Amino acid sequence: MAKITFITSDNESITVEGTSGSVMELAVNNNIKGIDGDCGGVCSCATCHVHVEPEFVSKTGQAEEMENDMLEFDDLTNEYSRLSCQIQVSEALDGVVFKVAK
Repeated sequence: MAKITFITSDNESITVEGTSGSVMELAVNNNIKGIDGDCGGVCSCATCHVHVEPEFVSKTGQAEEMENDMLEFDDLTNEYSRLSCQIQVSEALDGVVFKVAK
């Protein structure tokens, strides 16, 4: 089981636990503000945009080309941007912190 922390745009820190599925699904199921996941997790919108805290990039990996293409449409993109629908929950993510982009 992985404990994953989300920091919302209000600076609220919320830690949730997950074992499977995507980080977006985990966020939506726990009502994390700013993570809507409008496309249902198929990498066709950016409503699950998060910034990976730099020290955790090695655990999440970098965005793939298709993900980067989608992120280009978001003004809040930076070098740590990811779509949370493209990050799978596993024990390897235990302790990771994501800042919600919106």
